[in-house]
Amino acid sequence: MPTLFLPLSRLARSGSGVGKLLARCTALHPPGGTGVSEKCQPAYRNLTSPAQLSTAGMSTSSADGDLTSWLWSVYNETKRQTEDLIPAISNNFVNPDTIFSNNEMSLQDIEIYGFDYDYTLAFYSSNLHTLIFNIARDILIQEHRYPEGLKEYEYIPDFVVRGLHYDVQKALLMKIDAFHYIQLGTVYRGLHPVSDKEVIAMYEGCHVPLEIMSDFYGKSSHGHTMKQFMDIFSLPEMTLLSCVNDYFMKHNIDYEPVHLYKDVKEAIGDVHVRGIMYRAVEADIEKYICYGEQTHAVLRKLSENGKKMFLITNSPLDFVDRGMNYIVGKDWRDLFDVVIVQADKPSFFNDRRKPFRRVTDKGVLLWDRIHHLEKGQIYKQGNLYEFLRLTGWRGSKVLYFGDHIYSDLADLTLKHGWRTGAIIPELRKEIKIMNTEEYVHTMTWLQSLTNLLEHMQVHRDAASQAVIQHWVKEREDMRSQAKDIFNPQFGSLFRTYHNPTYFSRRLSRFADIYMASISCLLNYDLQHTFYPRRTPLQHEAPFWPEQTSAGAMNIPFQSTRAGSE
Repeated sequence: MPTLFLPLSRLARSGSGVGKLLARCTALHPPGGTGVSEKCQPAYRNLTSPAQLSTAGMSTSSADGDLTSWLWSVYNETKRQTEDLIPAISNNFVNPDTIFSNNEMSLQDIEIYGFDYDYTLAFYSSNLHTLIFNIARDILIQEHRYPEGLKEYEYIPDFVVRGLHYDVQKALLMKIDAFHYIQLGTVYRGLHPVSDKEVIAMYEGCHVPLEIMSDFYGKSSHGHTMKQFMDIFSLPEMTLLSCVNDYFMKHNIDYEPVHLYKDVKEAIGDVHVRGIMYRAVEADIEKYICYGEQTHAVLRKLSENGKKMFLITNSPLDFVDRGMNYIVGKDWRDLFDVVIVQADKPSFFNDRRKPFRRVTDKGVLLWDRIHHLEKGQIYKQGNLYEFLRLTGWRGSKVLYFGDHIYSDLADLTLKHGWRTGAIIPELRKEIKIMNTEEYVHTMTWLQSLTNLLEHMQVHRDAASQAVIQHWVKEREDMRSQAKDIFNPQFGSLFRTYHNPTYFSRRLSRFADIYMASISCLLNYDLQHTFYPRRTPLQHEAPFWPEQTSAGAMNIPFQSTRAGSE
């Protein structure tokens, strides 16, 4: 398993520039050393503490004054050196089309490629989230007798991010890190933030105990009071929960949060189960499906290289067929050796009882026993154990791609040894943000300031601590600024300030590789080996040079980049 921590350099850019900066900072104020390099501050090279200043014949007040001046001079020199490094660091931008590796994997070993459909082969426009929100809102009003006033709420595209937790009993939406700590400043009741003081009072701190966290699949069940929203389709659900909570609070309506959560969950489910969303997409496919992820080119490349391919999706046949006709063409079935619809993942991976049923082109279910999974046929339901028996596709020669870390990937990697690839569409947006001058400047100085605080905290006199508290406040402000660059409410999908998010932790555990879309495969030949960087553990010295994913740091790809500029 790769290291839990995903450092700045891993998600942002090459560590060479940051490494040089931190090395300079260490030289500037080494632990146990002079506190400042001779090159940078010759006037203070022999002064490291109030005691030494006193022995130089100065009064206490004079010594305190000189020490604070010295601290600020170190601060200014650190800032100057940071500014000098920023141009070099800015040149090491990340390529959004890179495939990132958590676990070493060679495509040379992969014989069979499997895919989910939604947000893996087919990508949707924001219009789909608006559609789901509006239909579910109207179901609440018409069928669950919620107030008509809810119609004044429209979908807010950038309000939430994926991976958030929702406390069903307290009606709070929040971001939690890999260590089960709530990120203060990201807790919302309705559409408004909850103060840090109130959050700490409600949870008796910031830690969320394991017994109330969501279950293995992110659900709130069997005593778990937290629900984690891992599906991209859950963005309108989180937004609707927030809007309904906001309406009730705004109008001083007493309500039971558990009932609200269940009603919203049921309404969102009805949009899918009743086929309302499927019919709307099929009726105006160009409005909802984004044709630009080069899905056809990826499938053709794999087919031409003799790879087996299969599709396992929870979506119904008509919906998948209409979408694949639009994305790939009417001959899309010829590319797949096995197609399974309405699979009911994640139960598909665990429940041995459901047999496969063959489906005709008109959607009629046949009753014959399935002895072989034939190319060109469509199958419904079934289970993975029967799939393995009928195909023999086992172990690390199989690579399966999906967007849902739990429902698509977790069981496959933990129980069956398949290799897994996570499709994270949000990566493109976040990487583009991390490539901006604003982000590079903010994060580089934030890292330098943190290093400065770590070394200078040894000065415990009141005057020095006043300076250091000023730096602490600056660091807090910068961390909030860095969060807001990604999303004003909840920040990055991958980080809670410096820690990885709970989402990142699960991603690093259940996905061998991850990328923005499967079109990233076009940048690599099918002999390519993905190597994760050996990120130093906290107790390890970085004796080795940092490695980067091929192509991530301005390194040309070995193969021709189809469709790139």
